[in-house]
Amino acid sequence: MQERVTSTNWRHFDFWLLGAVALLVIFGITMIRSAVAGNIELAGLNLVQRQLIFALIGFVAILITTSIDYHLWASISQTMYIATAILLAVLFVVGSALFGSARWFDTGVILIQPSEVAKIVMILVLADFFTRNQNKIGDVRWIARSFLMTMGVTIWILLQPNLSTSIVMLVIWFALLRASGLRLKYLLIFAVGGLIFLAVAFPLLVQFKIIHDYQLARVTNFLFPDPNASYGDAYNLKQALISIGSGGLFGQGYGHGTQVQLRFLKVRWSDFIFSASAQEFGFVGTVVILLLMVFVIYRCLRAAWMARDTFGALIAYGVATMVGFQALVNIGVNLSLIPATGLTLPFVSYGGSSLLSTLLGIGLVESVILRHKALEF
Repeated sequence: MQERVTSTNWRHFDFWLLGAVALLVIFGITMIRSAVAGNIELAGLNLVQRQLIFALIGFVAILITTSIDYHLWASISQTMYIATAILLAVLFVVGSALFGSARWFDTGVILIQPSEVAKIVMILVLADFFTRNQNKIGDVRWIARSFLMTMGVTIWILLQPNLSTSIVMLVIWFALLRASGLRLKYLLIFAVGGLIFLAVAFPLLVQFKIIHDYQLARVTNFLFPDPNASYGDAYNLKQALISIGSGGLFGQGYGHGTQVQLRFLKVRWSDFIFSASAQEFGFVGTVVILLLMVFVIYRCLRAAWMARDTFGALIAYGVATMVGFQALVNIGVNLSLIPATGLTLPFVSYGGSSLLSTLLGIGLVESVILRHKALEF
């Protein structure tokens, strides 16, 4: 009989993964400082200090999460699911009643975005569900139930409105469904069916304000950009490309990027921090960022391959999917390859809730690595 791994087995801790994450977080805080430097409007928000506090809390959370046997989360996954759905529903109802819409809870000190935590909760919930139903792979009812479980949380995020995070949730579901062993041809059938349904239901989604006018405008501006735009998404996408192109091989230097420091580039501390980094650190700097991001994803996938059981493997695979998809979309937006979405660059962009939830995901991956095999006696 195999023994459970105890705290003495910290020799398996993945310091390479932690180191890469730490470098990305430190770089992100450094770039946020450059992005907001001299901006009087943002001076009172203390973005750098807030990000630093969340980073410190997040790294403590990594150690705490790592020390907890990841199997514990399976036993309370249903409770976490219900609590998350209720929290998001309350946020929607209260936000609609008081402000028209809301994505954050204002504690008076910090803003908390429940939808970010919901990503981690759904990874745990779906990993547990797929693990307990491995013998039902290919059963349409099993697939439908997992989809309805995902939508039980996602619908409240979609109604905030927060389309980008809703898409991340569905990508996580789709990825874990594939990782659970569902054959590729069935996944393709579901993907095509989903696209057909979306095309047919699109007018209703617009009519009932599930898809909003500003979201349609983002797609329109992407497909038919106004070359003379002086504000809005089209303007900022143009500024992002100028920032990236003017960075050259080695960049204009930290704190010396013209589009960044003269504030032509908007949301440069969050959605467009990749463009800001490209201007100040150039092609070489962005390649280093990309390599670190790829390395983090690789170490998460490695944890999935090493995992002792399906539950651990799916957790690590889910975190890798979340980080990889968000990075791919954010960089795609900065390069004007896809419409603006609002997704941040993991570990780098400003956003306390986003950073904390991603670091919690890394803690879960470390927990899987720590217990990838039994102690030898």
